Amino acid sequence: MLNCLVQDRKQISLEEMALLAQHGDENILNQLLQDYQPFIKKTVSSVCKHYINDSDDEFSIGLIAFHDSILKFDESKGASLLSFAEVIIKRRVIDYLRSNNKYKDLSFDGGINEDESSLTFENTLSVEEYNRYIDNEKRKDEINRFANLLQTFGLKFKDLIKHSPKHEDARINAIQVAKTLVNDPELLHYLNDKKRLPIKMLESKVNVSRKTLERNRKYIIAIALIISLDFVYLREYVKGRLSQ
Repeated sequence: MLNCLVQDRKQISLEEMALLAQHGDENILNQLLQDYQPFIKKTVSSVCKHYINDSDDEFSIGLIAFHDSILKFDESKGASLLSFAEVIIKRRVIDYLRSNNKYKDLSFDGGINEDESSLTFENTLSVEEYNRYIDNEKRKDEINRFANLLQTFGLKFKDLIKHSPKHEDARINAIQVAKTLVNDPELLHYLNDKKRLPIKMLESKVNVSRKTLERNRKYIIAIALIISLDFVYLREYVKGRLSQ
């Protein structure tokens, strides 16, 4: 029977194979455990943050969790076996690591009981992890774009850290100057065209000394770019102050 199923694998779904295993087909069960070891290792590695070998205890935990996932899977819940297995594996591995004091800060909030399928997981953890991944990728992309833009002004990220105003009131004043610059088309054009702060022009529009403008020049330029070009994630930094 196993040979037939292997030959006709495209004609039978993973969930259907799990159902056969649940009805006592040990050949199918063993075949699934063998074939999906790469999936198990990948899932376990995502928790442990390092490559997993067959001899690792964490892999054994993951393998047992996958075995249990096959036998407890309920297709009527509307989720895939692999989604269900992923959440069970992750939870078991995290529980193991925490119980052995390997990663005390690890936590799992999958919102799922092992007696259920992963419908809850699909609607919560899976979506949250995907959104978090996309969000992180967008954040990285935005930071890279901003870093490249700063270079055209002769600036680097480390410059912003080094030259950021030390006191809160000074930062707020610098942000207000940046807002004034952005809201003035002539000043903004000068900034983008000359790639430098229009200090002389700003002097007549803000109640800030030339010395202060020069001292906070790099910070003001960076904030002006963030505001004018609508860097969504970087704007979080000034979000609470932009309304002031």
